[in-house]
Order: sequence, then C-alpha cells, then structure tokens
Amino acid sequence: MYDDQDIIIINKSPGLVVHPGAGNLKNTMVNGLLFLYQNQLSGIAGKLRPGIVHRIDKDTSGILVVAKNDNAHSVLSKQFSNHTIKRTYEALIWGSLKPQNGKIVEKISRSEKNRQLMIVKKNKGKTAITNYKTIKVFQNTNLPKISLIECKLETGRTHQIRVHMNFKGNPIVGDRSYGKTKKKFKKIDLTLEKKINNFKRQALHAKSLGFLHPKTNKQVFFEAERPKDFNDLIESLNKASI
Repeated sequence: MYDDQDIIIINKSPGLVVHPGAGNLKNTMVNGLLFLYQNQLSGIAGKLRPGIVHRIDKDTSGILVVAKNDNAHSVLSKQFSNHTIKRTYEALIWGSLKPQNGKIVEKISRSEKNRQLMIVKKNKGKTAITNYKTIKVFQNTNLPKISLIECKLETGRTHQIRVHMNFKGNPIVGDRSYGKTKKKFKKIDLTLEKKINNFKRQALHAKSLGFLHPKTNKQVFFEAERPKDFNDLIESLNKASI
C-alpha cells in the first residue's frame, strides 16, 4: 500500500467489497479505510463512499486509488472522465482470441433481461474500447485451451472487460455472470480440472494504474502483484501445458 498526503494506493484482495451497499454495510474496504483514516478522506462521493474515486468488482483483484481530500478527488475524477488514466488488467479466458492482439470497440448497455448485467449493443449504450494482447496460450492434448491476456482500457464501463470477452466468445475463466460456472472436459488431469472448476471468481486482476498526481502533476505509476489464487492457477496451467 502507498500513502501520501493526497492519495492512498490499495491492492484489493478478491472477494473484498469496495463500499457499503444494500445488504452489505460492514466488512468492506471503506469500513477499513474509515477505521484507519477516520475524517482524512474526501467527502465528495458521500458518507458511504468517502475517498472512492473509482471501483472494481467484488471478485476482481488489484489496484485502486483513494482520494484523501476533495481537491485530489476532483483532479482524479476528471482524469477518469477524460480517459487519461492508464489502466492495465490481466485475465485468463477460455480459448484464444482471434486475432490474438487487437482492439475491441463495442457499445455497452444494461441488459433488459437482467438489470445487474451489461451487454454489447450495436446501436445503444456507451462506447467502450478495450485494447488486448495475448501473453500466452496454454494447451496440449490433456488441457482445454486457455489464454492469459493483458487488457488496456481506453474507457471504464461497468464490467467492460468481462462483457467484451464474452462478446468475443472467450469469457473469463470463473466468471459466474458472463460465462459458464463449470465446464466438462473429455481429457484433463483431474487435479487441474478441480482447480479450474473450483476457482471461486472471475480470473481478472487490475494489474497497474498510471495517472498525473493530483498535487505534483507528475506522472505516477503503480503495480499490484497477482493474488495467490490467480498465480497458483497460472502456475498449474504452465505445468500442464509443458
């Protein structure tokens, strides 16, 4: 964790909710921040979201920036609105993308069937841009094809990477909202099959964040290590694909 007079950088663990909401008023990241910092956080987002400039999904791990005062909050919010924040994610997806490196430009809007989910709609919604590249494809005769990819966002729509990968036909491993919760394989090591099917969240990690510091106006860059569950799954796939 990084901490100065204006910002806090946090590597959020998977499963941790960012701020209180309906049915979950305690055990959130904000509760922890209030315990540590009390009144030393920006109040722009209200009492339930002090200092919260942006968020990532509960089951997504990785890096977040928190504002300690209103000026920092305003400056950072403007950078997010202008899409000048540099954000990089890593994900494990089913199959391999075609082409393996590219850009997805597709509008995203809320699903009419399930208001908690987002979908790609050609003529409706907000433009979403995801740049992606394939880091490695794990495959052999006893392993279903899975790819490790890196995504750089030009926009920050709700569930953007998850929706875009599902649209491409390559949902994120473990994604219980946009992909299959479990898969059956004809030939696979039973230990690896169990590890894949028991992965309790979408395999998505907010790897890095770069922006202009709200006080110094100098470019800063922060990177978060992969959590253990994500790293363990990658190591298992590496061994199985040799």
